[in-house]
Amino acid sequence: MAATRAIAIGSSSTCSSFINNNTFLSPRTLSLNNLKLAYSSSSSKTRTRSYTCRAIYNPQLSVKEEGQPQTLDYRVFFHDQSGKKVSPWHDIPLQLGDGVFNFIVEIPKESSAKMEVATDEPFTPIKQDTKKGKLRFYPYNIHWNYGLLPQTWEDPSSANSEVEGAFGDNDPVDVVEIGESRRKIGEVLRIKPLAALAMIDEGELDWKIVAISLDDPKASLVNDVGDVEKHFPGTLTAIRDWFRDYKIPDGKPANKFGLGNQATDKDYALKVITETNESWNKLIKRSIPAGELSLV
Repeated sequence: MAATRAIAIGSSSTCSSFINNNTFLSPRTLSLNNLKLAYSSSSSKTRTRSYTCRAIYNPQLSVKEEGQPQTLDYRVFFHDQSGKKVSPWHDIPLQLGDGVFNFIVEIPKESSAKMEVATDEPFTPIKQDTKKGKLRFYPYNIHWNYGLLPQTWEDPSSANSEVEGAFGDNDPVDVVEIGESRRKIGEVLRIKPLAALAMIDEGELDWKIVAISLDDPKASLVNDVGDVEKHFPGTLTAIRDWFRDYKIPDGKPANKFGLGNQATDKDYALKVITETNESWNKLIKRSIPAGELSLV
């Protein structure tokens, strides 16, 4: 029987100020509140873990797992308070104000199952990626929490003149969260971007935004790319090398990186987020053909 992870909404007035000043394009936005995340199933006791208002924000959602992990049927769906399914890609707001953004965890750190939002399925649940009908795993664990920025999209019809003319990879923008805690699939964290890497995967541009969750002990120390080098020495190189090399064990060539093979500063990362949010807005308004992408 599928386990259910239910999010119980708390009532903290200190949260409300962070949902104002939304300058990004968000035609589909849900309200945000403090939360408690509970894990339950019919065969075990409910375990509740409370989070403070400092780091984790979520629309009023419950997160339900359908099927068993590491099977083709496994899905993680998001539901609103009425029980209606909603899309983590389209319905969770991107920006919270003051340079803070929502980040949805797809792959917890120190795991290898290649989880991703199913962009071609209704309500875009999180599932394990497949290739030739088989579940995909990285050849080794990823050492950071990995996921997406909601309400962003890398447009495959748009060539980036600054990154070798590469076209977008048709997915939401990826985030590499460098904090110390191992998160869970489906968690929504408040993050601040610090840098960006312009990965080119088989000719497609696949941005990696390097960020940190606001509840990490070092979050107040890092505000730009130089701070990452100071307080997380070697991390940017490790991220680049990990994504460069992870396909080599499968016999594929190494991925490349644009922009001089270096991480950008925070301002450039924010520019990437702005541009891909604008692309998503065009997609959701059907100004750009969606192809097989689900807009539900």
